[in-house]
Amino acid sequence: MGEILGIGCTHGPQLQFPDENMADILRKHLQNEKTPPEHRDMATWPAGMRKEWGDDEGLSAAREHRRVLVEGFRKARKALDDFKPDFVLIWGDDQYENFKEDLVPPFAIYGLPEIPIQPYKASNMMLTRENVWHQPEDVRINLRGCPEAASWLGGELIEHGFDVACSFKFHHAATANHAFVRTVMFLDYDQQGWDYPIIPVHVNCYGSDLWRNVRGEKPAYPPPPSPAPWRCYDLGRCIANILEGSRYRAAVVGSSSWSHAFLTAKHGGMYPDVATDRRRYEDICRGDLRPWRDLSLQELYDAGEHEMLNWICLAGAMEGRRVEPLAYSETYLFNSDKAVVLFPV
Repeated sequence: MGEILGIGCTHGPQLQFPDENMADILRKHLQNEKTPPEHRDMATWPAGMRKEWGDDEGLSAAREHRRVLVEGFRKARKALDDFKPDFVLIWGDDQYENFKEDLVPPFAIYGLPEIPIQPYKASNMMLTRENVWHQPEDVRINLRGCPEAASWLGGELIEHGFDVACSFKFHHAATANHAFVRTVMFLDYDQQGWDYPIIPVHVNCYGSDLWRNVRGEKPAYPPPPSPAPWRCYDLGRCIANILEGSRYRAAVVGSSSWSHAFLTAKHGGMYPDVATDRRRYEDICRGDLRPWRDLSLQELYDAGEHEMLNWICLAGAMEGRRVEPLAYSETYLFNSDKAVVLFPV
């Protein structure tokens, strides 16, 4: 019988870049002439946001944000190494990287024998091209994929009523998209090396907001919505059942930050929905994730939690399992609240 280790983590770009740049997304928003003047006025910011900004533009807060999360990554990596999985399945989203206007599947499993990545590539959301590992941006390496298990899993899901897409080469991208790349980079934060085969599983988290997110405009007609939270949860539950009945030792990872400032329209795109994220974390600490299945897409979108669908897949897979919170860092300044959570075997 198979065994499964579960990990929830973030792929937020801020941790790839120096502490001095961690608030760059907010800085860009403040510099944008389209940002209403009232949002630029710090007197209108929540008290917690003003305190975090302090007298050093958030530098001290950035160092603490990193410290908390890196400690969580290290604990998760130790658990992963102790478990020694046959492969690591990662639920992640695509932001107009591999899937574009001609095809946006709700779910897609990648079955590539080798997965090229550009791990130190800069982000257009940040104001620097430097990274914390002091590596050149143009480095390209190949991670191992697991096409046999990916193809088998895709077939099993179809037989169980989940009509997932399977991709055996990239559609538009030359390298894997950032959700999968940064998940590996952060779980290998200390650069000790990564030799686990990965199976990326795309979740269309942005749905009807995809064009607005990448183009900054509202289209005449939106694309279809994301798969519903209940469908993501049930997909995760089904994958866990399949893996538990298999010969594989599999680690499954739900990867995303939670509420994103630039997606939280009710806050003018300035800061994330800290209060709602805090309730999600309280659910985790209670080991009570079943209610996530009953969330609506509108609830997630209102809170800027579009990418939580990746975690909801994980929640379904880990239903009834013991949960061990490893790190949680709230922030008003660094675009998104972030967590690292372990579901031990």
